[in-house]
This record gives sequence, structure tokens and C-alpha cells, in this order.
Amino acid sequence: MFTWEFAADPYPAYAWLREHAPVHRTELPSGVEAWLVTRYTEARQALADGRLSKNPVHHSESAHGKGKVGIPGERSANLMTHLLNIDPPDHTRLRRLVSKAFTPRRVAAFAPRVQELTDHLIDRFAAKGEADLIHEFAFPLPIYAICDLLGVPREDQDDFRDWAGMMIRHGGGPRGGVARSVKKMRGYLAELIHRKRETLGATAEADEDLISGLIRASDHGEHLTENEVAAMAFILLFAGFETTVNLIGNGLYALLRHPAQRELLQKSITAGDTDLLTTGIEELLRYDGPVELATWRFATQELTLGGQRIAKGDPVLVVLAAADRDPARFTEPDVLDLTRRDNQHLGYGHGIHYCLGAPLARLEGQAALATLLTRLPDLRLAAEPDALRWRGGLIMRGLRSLPVEFSPERPDQQQGQK
Repeated sequence: MFTWEFAADPYPAYAWLREHAPVHRTELPSGVEAWLVTRYTEARQALADGRLSKNPVHHSESAHGKGKVGIPGERSANLMTHLLNIDPPDHTRLRRLVSKAFTPRRVAAFAPRVQELTDHLIDRFAAKGEADLIHEFAFPLPIYAICDLLGVPREDQDDFRDWAGMMIRHGGGPRGGVARSVKKMRGYLAELIHRKRETLGATAEADEDLISGLIRASDHGEHLTENEVAAMAFILLFAGFETTVNLIGNGLYALLRHPAQRELLQKSITAGDTDLLTTGIEELLRYDGPVELATWRFATQELTLGGQRIAKGDPVLVVLAAADRDPARFTEPDVLDLTRRDNQHLGYGHGIHYCLGAPLARLEGQAALATLLTRLPDLRLAAEPDALRWRGGLIMRGLRSLPVEFSPERPDQQQGQK
């Protein structure tokens, strides 16, 4: 497990684990031993179990300080105080404060900008008749979108793209590159937060960005500290961009491999019906979601899960990809069905740690798929599936590249899309 070969198709191994060892202790490539939870019932239970802490201080070993669990470099960069690393009551306070700046209204108002970015990126390659949809589309879209949402100036956004690229390239390999990128990002965020504090209230437009919203957010007179603002901005970037890269990449790949489902979706979009696009995104999240394993949890006391005794301090990793293919919960789980209604997948988690950025990711995923399938209707794979390589790792799973071909768009067709 957790080899590059395994990353290409982990589902048969997960099916075996679900049947024979749904809660299984294993040694990870880092040397850390952890429990893997693969069955839906136990996975959902673990995600909402208050005895399983997100705080690495509860790990029975000091592996976190050595950089073996968690995000590389986050401790040394003083970025630990984000929602993925804390428990109630601190988690409750932070999430309530952050939610004030991350409202559905703000996400909905951002839709035109997401569409603008989507069209702009497609414009760059639509006339060529070929593209790598990971590097030319799925990767830059969420980076630029999150930078805009946070309030990172346009002239600085290419730096963020470079740092994010380093994180993706080294996500399943050497951790030094990721830590260096985290350090650079932390330095930049500290400076940006300082500048925004000084200009807060100067103009209504300047205050619309998310970092200004985080600075301004308060609850009973209590504000986020500068470290908390930096950590929250960082985790939105770090956790937000790659999940969306993989949602778009994995989703497009699944549609290209299932032409009947893709045709059904295209007809629905052409007819102006968004219902299938909505259920379709949820099915793509279930079928081959962007997050393979949920982030680390640590037992704060001895507990029993799936018949196994979990000792205090043991790490627990919920395998979302396995739980979302559990035949005990989903009818024909290995079949892609965009019309699936009873689809309470775990792609964005469950319980108090349910992904705060899920609405933005769904917005970007829907815009990306609908626009690509509309503008490039004969999109097709330009490589054999066996030739494609996946980014392995511990948390995320996504394609390294997705080469496609299509009929080139004429300049007059591009104008017609505006």
C-alpha cells in the first residue's frame, strides 16, 4: 500500500480490507503505525467521535515534532492553530469566527469571478486542440480563485502558484520542498495581514476579501490573533487548492472513461438543467474523490472501533475512498451513476470537522465541468489510461497530468462564450 503503483487503483485493496479487516493497524511509509478505517459505518463513527482528537499533542509518539504527521513545516512556521489541528472548545470558537467571513453569501457572490477565471484558462488552450487539463486548467483555477477570495494582490498570485506547485510535486515524496514553501507562504501572509490591518476600513471594496473578514471577525468581543488569521488563511490555501485540483481532474477523468454518463450530463447542461450537474458533482466526489484519507486523528483514551481496541495515543486514519465504495451503504458502489440520489458520501468529511470550504469547491467543480463540456464537447483522452500517473501520498489522490484532445475552438466561438 501507498506505493505509486497502488495509487493508480487502490480500490481492490480497500475492498479486501473492508471485508476482512475494516479497522486495520499498519505501518505507513514514514514509519508511523496507524489504524486504517475502511468501512462506512465505522468511518462515519470515527469522523464524529469526540474521543478521537485532531490535536497532534495526543499522539503517543513525538512523530509530529519530527515532521512525520501533519503538514510539513506548519509547526516551525507557527501555523498550527488552524481547524485541522484543534478540538473544542478552541475549534468551536475558531470555526464560528471563520464562518462569519466564509458565508454562503460570500461564496455565491464569488460565482461570476470563478466563471471568469474558468473561461480565461480555457481561452488559453481552446484554439490548440490539445491540453493537459491538470497543469493548464485544474491546477491554476483553484489557486487563483482562493487568492482572489483571500485578497492576495494579482501581482503576487504567481508566487502562490509556485509555492502550491511545490506542495503538489512533493506531496508524496520528500517533505523538505513542502516545508520550504510553507515557510515562504507564512512570511508572505504575515506581511499581507499586517498591511490589511493598517488599511482596514479605508475602502468598502478592500474590506470584501476573506483575510480582511478574518481580521474583522469577532465573537463577544473576541478576535482572531494574527497567528490564527495566518493559520486559517494558510489552511484554506493548502487544503483548499489540491482538493479542488483533484475534484476537477478525477471528475473529468471519470467522465471521459464513462461516455454514457458524460453524454447524459452534456445533454442536461445544454438543456439548461442544473439538477444533474448538482447530483453529478456529489457522485464524482463519492466515486473517486479528491481526498483519499481524512487527516490525522489521535485517541485521547482507549476505545473500541470495529471490534479493535484502539489504545490511547494511537493515530487513526479514516479511508474516505474505501468508505465511499462500501456496498453495505451504496448500491453498486463501483458504478458511476450521476443520477444517484441517496448519496451521503464522506468526501468532505462528517461531524464538526466537515470541510468549511466545501461550498467553494463545489462551485468551482460545477463551473469547471459545465464550461469544459459546453465549450469543448468532443473532449477525449489523448493517452491510454494505463499510461497516466497518479500523485500518491497519504491524504490526497489525483492525476499528475490529464492529456486531452478536442476540436479547436475558432476565435469567433470564443467571443460567443463571453
